Amino acid sequence: AGIINFCANNYLGLSSHPEVIRAAVEALEKFGAGLSSVRFICGTQSIHKDLEEKIARFHQREDAILYASCFDANAGIFEALLTPEDAVLSDELNHASIIDGIRLCKANKYRYKHMDMQDLEAKLKEAQKHRLRLVATDGAFSMDGDIAPLREICQLAQKYDALVFIDECHATGFLGPNGRGTDELLGVMDKVTIINSTLGKALGGAAGGYTTGPKPLIDLLRQRSRPYLFSNSLPPAVVGCASKALDLLMESNAIAQSMAAKTQRFRSKMTAAGFTISGKDHPICPVMLGDARLASVMAEDMLNRGIYVIGFSYPVVPKGKARIRVQISAVHSDEDIDRCVEAFTEVGRKHGALP
Repeated sequence: AGIINFCANNYLGLSSHPEVIRAAVEALEKFGAGLSSVRFICGTQSIHKDLEEKIARFHQREDAILYASCFDANAGIFEALLTPEDAVLSDELNHASIIDGIRLCKANKYRYKHMDMQDLEAKLKEAQKHRLRLVATDGAFSMDGDIAPLREICQLAQKYDALVFIDECHATGFLGPNGRGTDELLGVMDKVTIINSTLGKALGGAAGGYTTGPKPLIDLLRQRSRPYLFSNSLPPAVVGCASKALDLLMESNAIAQSMAAKTQRFRSKMTAAGFTISGKDHPICPVMLGDARLASVMAEDMLNRGIYVIGFSYPVVPKGKARIRVQISAVHSDEDIDRCVEAFTEVGRKHGALP
């Protein structure tokens, strides 16, 4: 019956959508394979400006700027925005790209316990002595499938006069009623200042990232963000497929909404089988196993049964918290999901993960 991929970031199945592929081919034929330049020389074409405008409209923000990846977007924002007089407060489980971006800046650095609002408030109180305060968090955390408490974060930010930054790589396109992300899901779109996200997951799955937010910030990044200034412009085919993906999402929320039922089906059936699934209501469904070797051998046996998943262990996740991270996609059928659960149950019993 072939192998079913349950470990891709292709949440909406758009990387194989015929209209998305057709848009990429059309852009390739019209604009060529690449522009052989950075944006500010001759790397800006109409399609780049159109996509930036579309991203800003999708997120209901003033402006947006494209990068080669969201890793680059995260590497480029903190150094450009923050000075030694400022402070950045970061969740301890933020993605590596956020951590690396913060390391590059000269702001005062505070790390708060994962989604711990008491600790964040204590750090915000301590940071009041600085000129500007920026709270930085993943919207949805990629290893655990949990969602940042943005309502509480935004309340604290308002109380202590701070800005809020979220990385939406594992949320854009499918969380919230219209797939706009965790800020839409939690009703704080008007309270989050800066959003960084990717075009390489739900929005076509190819490459690319972006920052969207206030126009003065985007103008600043175009002048001072090093990954933007010194990296080649996004290839036209990538721009074409991402633009079409956004068109599909803004035309209808049906694709985004299809994720909820599929995610619930997998989570409930796996829990009923006796597995512990981390996170809540997110298509990232970490099957918690604890032992690194167990995660590895179970993933190998899953592949033998036609299910492609990967075991995660230290240093990708903390010691003692090894898991197999399953990711549900809109293109998975109910039969695919049931087949995955059956394979997990068989393999789990074989290796003692289930009674």
